[in-house]
Amino acid sequence: MNKKQKKVFIRIIITVIIMTILPFIPIKDNIKSLLYFIPYLVIGYDILRKALKGIINRQVFDENFLMAIATVGAMLLGEYTEGAAVMLFYQIGELFQSYAVGKSRKNIGELMDIRPDYANIIRNGVIEKTDPDEVEVGSIIIVQPGEKNPIDGIVYEGESMLNTSALTGESMPVNVHAGDTIISGCINMTGVLKVKTTKEFGDSTVSKILDLVENASSKKSHSENFISKFARYYTPAVCYGALALAVLPPLIRMLFMGLSPEFGDWVYRALTFLVISCPCALVISIPLGFFAGIGGASREGVLVKGSNYLEALSKTEYVLFDKTGTLTSGIFKVAGIHHSSLSDEKLLEYAAHAEAFSSHPISKSIKDEYAKEPDIKRVSDVQEISGNGVIAKVDGISVAVGNAGLMEKAGVEYIECHEQGTIVHVAVDGVYQGHILIADVIKPNSKEAVASLKKCGVKKIVMLTGDAKGTAQSVADKLCVDETYSELLPADKVKKVEYMLSEKTKKGKLVFVGDGINDAPVLSRADIGIAMGMAGSDAAIEAADIVLMDDNPLKIVKAIRIAKKCMRIVYENIYFAIGIKFICLVLGALGIANMWLAIFADVGVMVIAVLNAIRALFVKKI
Repeated sequence: MNKKQKKVFIRIIITVIIMTILPFIPIKDNIKSLLYFIPYLVIGYDILRKALKGIINRQVFDENFLMAIATVGAMLLGEYTEGAAVMLFYQIGELFQSYAVGKSRKNIGELMDIRPDYANIIRNGVIEKTDPDEVEVGSIIIVQPGEKNPIDGIVYEGESMLNTSALTGESMPVNVHAGDTIISGCINMTGVLKVKTTKEFGDSTVSKILDLVENASSKKSHSENFISKFARYYTPAVCYGALALAVLPPLIRMLFMGLSPEFGDWVYRALTFLVISCPCALVISIPLGFFAGIGGASREGVLVKGSNYLEALSKTEYVLFDKTGTLTSGIFKVAGIHHSSLSDEKLLEYAAHAEAFSSHPISKSIKDEYAKEPDIKRVSDVQEISGNGVIAKVDGISVAVGNAGLMEKAGVEYIECHEQGTIVHVAVDGVYQGHILIADVIKPNSKEAVASLKKCGVKKIVMLTGDAKGTAQSVADKLCVDETYSELLPADKVKKVEYMLSEKTKKGKLVFVGDGINDAPVLSRADIGIAMGMAGSDAAIEAADIVLMDDNPLKIVKAIRIAKKCMRIVYENIYFAIGIKFICLVLGALGIANMWLAIFADVGVMVIAVLNAIRALFVKKI
């Protein structure tokens, strides 16, 4: 509890003690009744003060005004116990609500406690602590074990394990060494790292994440806007309704029915009506539900820029994927070795040595797969045939590594590959020994993500790519997407999205998932744009409405599930709060409900709704 909550808690304890003792004090009833004003003022003076301030500032119709009028009226009618008890239980409900909201904020605050306090920078050979804002691009900073990496950069020297759970939601640490890119906000766990900064602190990942989370509440959903408008008209309406209930029935009884007006009974009904009508459950629990949903998503490495996007995501009908870097890794790797007369390891050894002096991306893929440094002493007579490949001698044996054109020039019969990708044929001493398939590898979770999206109720999953038709279709078939469109320029992707926007139902939403700078226009055009944050470009992250911090496509499924759970909780609270209040308002107007039922209709409903809203913080694992 904070200091303010502790003070309220102490006032509640004092009030409970006084109200427990009062019935047993041996004094006259009229004096005892007046003594009930003591606990009433102890527990309710701040509510009365706020209500008075609202009247002075001409902002009358709020829950403080409703509680003040209802309880003061009850006390003046002689219902001292009920008047004090209503104020007591209202404060208990407010304390609970304040604690629940504070707990939610604290959980999210701890989760997002990734802002670094300082950076260790090397100046004149000495390590100095400095403000991260003052570190320039290209500076060398030191990250000690246990410290947060303050700025995005590349590991210049050292090796360590990084805890990225606050950013990605993944508990497994990541191993990094010289040459690896690391983002700000992750915690260095083991070795000392020297990092060369690639961005200023204001442009770094940690700053962008904090900005997204801090500004998420400014983009309200339709449900939140509805509740705000509802409360604006609802509160004055029930105040005038209560006034009519207190005045009209007695006048009708007296003037037209010749009966006793019974003003006291009808005023009591009106005051009960006011207590019941307090809109706290709706005004508090709906925003809290969205806040908890955004917090729960953040804890899983899904950053949502506003509750309006969370609401839209729950209605997803179409999901459109970019291919490279989204469904596939975006890095070319050896995907297979086929028709090898030698062992796969020996074929790879020959190819890696023949490509030892080449800087071509295909050569790099082969050398990465070999996973050893080629021994250049074994290589001689290297001939790079432009556009075809390389011929070199490895251990004095002629090795030709390249495409079909190179094989034809060397007079070697080769075998075509039945799979899509870049084919590197290998001939040793003039004899064909097989080929190596280089391809953009599908991410491990992509197929599961596509299948899970269909189970989530997504009607159509489409892949858009600039790749050749054969390559695109090969990936699409493996992932079982519904449709694929290839050889698309960025403008073509926008047109395709616009066409599909016209296809979906009015209430349904279209999601586009991408990572590259050329995806930014499409991310902006879709109903909801989702960017791959870890490898995605700054432009894509800026244009997107939702950012996935670890580039795992399964997180899209998790985001949709979180959105649907959040909306389910929000609607549960709306129907529950309005339904209970409507029933109790009718009972109050008929004189069946008393102040004790009014307390449940106000405080009880608020507590139940807040407890329900907090459920959105917790997300089941996929």
